[in-house]
Amino acid sequence: MSESIDAVSARSAGPPYAVTLHDGRGHTWQADEPSALGGGDTAPDPVELLLSSLGACTAITLRMYAARKGWPLADVQVRLRFNPVGKPASGSDLERRIELSGTLDAAQRERLLQIANACPVHRILAGEIRIETALLGTEARAP
Repeated sequence: MSESIDAVSARSAGPPYAVTLHDGRGHTWQADEPSALGGGDTAPDPVELLLSSLGACTAITLRMYAARKGWPLADVQVRLRFNPVGKPASGSDLERRIELSGTLDAAQRERLLQIANACPVHRILAGEIRIETALLGTEARAP
C-alpha cells in the first residue's frame, strides 16, 4: 500500500454536486450525487467512494498477504453495504462480505479473514477519527 503521506483535493465548480478529485500522483476521479438528490448521477456518491476504499484495501491486503505466503489465492471479491439494516441507534455500520477463490484450506481462509480486519482502511474506519477543519484563503469582508 501507499508509503507516502496520502493527500487528495476535491473541487466542485461545475454542475451541481459534481466533484473532481485529484491526488498528488496525477490521478483524477469523480464524485456526484444521484439525480434524486439534485446531482447528475455521473459518478459514485461519497458513501460509495468510502465503501470502495474499504473494498479495494481489503482485496489488495489479502492478495499481498497470500502472495507473500505463497498461498493459492486466485481471486478476491468484496461486497460492501452501508447500514444494511437501517440507521443504527448510534454511529454507523458497514457490512463487508468477502469471497475467496483458490484452493485454500480452512486455516488459510481463517487467517485471511483476520488479515482483512487488519487492512489499513479497516483500521482507520474502526478507530477513533478526528478531523481538523479550517477555511483557507481570504475572508469575505462587508463593504
